[in-house]
Amino acid sequence: MSVTKPKVTDVFTSETIVFSDDGGWCWFESPGALQYGSMLLIGSVASGGHDKNRCGNVELHVHDCLTQMTETIVLHDQFELDDHDGPALLIRPDGRLLILYAKHGTESHNYSRLSLPDTKSFNQFGPVQLYTPSTATELTYANLILLPNESNRIYDFFRGLHGSFKPSYLYSDDLGTSWHNGNVYINVPSTIKHRPYVRYTSNERDTIHMIYTEGHPRDYDNSLYHIYYRSGDLYQSDGIKLSSLQVGLDSPDQGTKVYQGDSQHVAWIVDLILDRNEYPVCIYSVQYNSEGLPVGQGGDDIRYRYARWNGSIWQNFSLAYAGCRLYSGEDDYTGLAVIEPDDPTVVYISTNSDPATGEPLISRKDQQRHYELFYGKTDDGGQTWSWITLTSDSTADNLRPMRPKCVNKSDPNPYRALVWLRGKYLAYTDYLQEVVGRVWTVDPSRDIY
Repeated sequence: MSVTKPKVTDVFTSETIVFSDDGGWCWFESPGALQYGSMLLIGSVASGGHDKNRCGNVELHVHDCLTQMTETIVLHDQFELDDHDGPALLIRPDGRLLILYAKHGTESHNYSRLSLPDTKSFNQFGPVQLYTPSTATELTYANLILLPNESNRIYDFFRGLHGSFKPSYLYSDDLGTSWHNGNVYINVPSTIKHRPYVRYTSNERDTIHMIYTEGHPRDYDNSLYHIYYRSGDLYQSDGIKLSSLQVGLDSPDQGTKVYQGDSQHVAWIVDLILDRNEYPVCIYSVQYNSEGLPVGQGGDDIRYRYARWNGSIWQNFSLAYAGCRLYSGEDDYTGLAVIEPDDPTVVYISTNSDPATGEPLISRKDQQRHYELFYGKTDDGGQTWSWITLTSDSTADNLRPMRPKCVNKSDPNPYRALVWLRGKYLAYTDYLQEVVGRVWTVDPSRDIY
């Protein structure tokens, strides 16, 4: 069969596609979406706002970039209305898709699905499998990482082993067929259950990077820290060994400090990738000037910052105004941001303020303040940024962008995508959003790493 080579386009010239009329996700599960050749895979949790029978459905949207057709597969019918239940996706070495998901801390087990052999469209799956680390465990989130140099061991990083509320891990040595308990690997000695929030990324061979906080920004004046895992052990950014992964850290500040927070500058991690030197690059948010304010009254001034490890130190820069809180009750929630995995000098952000000036974004169509998407570019390592509008004068919010990583870059169809949520977000259990995005192609002769 002959395939017409796609024309080279980009995020600016491609049209916005609606993949689903109902979906949501959080940013502490990963990968939430993947690009596998011409197949764009996106996981989400439906609200049921258009069809009550979809309320709480865990779904997979499979978009064929060649045919421009999208199919939605229900992974779990009416699971739970909570966007924290979004699935994590992983393509195994045999080409099968492994999916892991869990409820928001209310059950002691997670759920997994595995696509059937020889189903290249990922629309057929085997039965749901459950794994219970212990009866006291309260699972939240799933983050899947495969390390080929560890005989294709798969790690799942989650929260809540043995009721701890702390970052924890499982591992599988048979590509996700069975699982084994790891341990809590970041502890927070406290009379209350502070819970570090972590973002993960990998060099896809032997190393996993983590950037994390001490707790939820509602409960703690967070700083930001970095560690990495390799060959069984955890290390600071400069390679100083801390402990084994099994033993873990007994305090968050054992990691390398990326950003010092305080009562007027409270941090939360947003995104993390590696550059071509395999150095970590991250975006995080900082809530300004909310000391002493009750929940629901803070978060009028949140800003994005950009940090990168240069091999010796962490370099920190102001990135953009993130606008105000997404909703009352979660004063640190932003529209979120992502770094371009092919080029860390490019970012995509969601904000309801002008990214450079902080002025509120008021749509000329409905005179309301909305979150819009912007493309950001730096030519000096992050010190200064230029901005191009991707959406404007919207009548709905544009939130939580993801730039799905291409997991087989040798594929002859060099598709890339930016996906996000468009609609109304009132809480993590109350939203009605479309799953939308733009798909483009890149020139294979371009230097993409």
